[in-house]
Amino acid sequence: MQAVMSAEEMTDWLQSVFPQVKDDFVVEHIDGTNTVMRLMVAERHLRPGGTVSGPSMFALADVAAYVATMACIGKEALTVTTNCSLDFMRKPASGKDLIAKATLLKLGRSLSVTSILIYSEGEEMPVARANMTYAIPPRQVQAE
Repeated sequence: MQAVMSAEEMTDWLQSVFPQVKDDFVVEHIDGTNTVMRLMVAERHLRPGGTVSGPSMFALADVAAYVATMACIGKEALTVTTNCSLDFMRKPASGKDLIAKATLLKLGRSLSVTSILIYSEGEEMPVARANMTYAIPPRQVQAE
């Protein structure tokens, strides 16, 4: 699969359509199959005990799958999550950003399937893994 947007274009677009989280995520790499996203961990992402919260890890996986899909189909803001499976495997390292490495496994006309591994920055073992399915809205055919 070929990416139709660069990492910089995707970051700019995400900031325009989701300004409420513009300081949370950075698109580091897109190539059409693989996407790398960063969650800029801040105090608002932590739960008691100082670990990154499950909802924050879910958000990173969800955005990574969304970006992986958008990278191939273009700007289609109404593409939505239809299924998610998320396994928490170990506690994230304290004080480190989280890195999601997403692989687009299937891209069809109406669905995309993405596998995501989430790591604490600089660590070898993943802290979580997710599988996300996205529904892609039908393309509108323009009348001539």
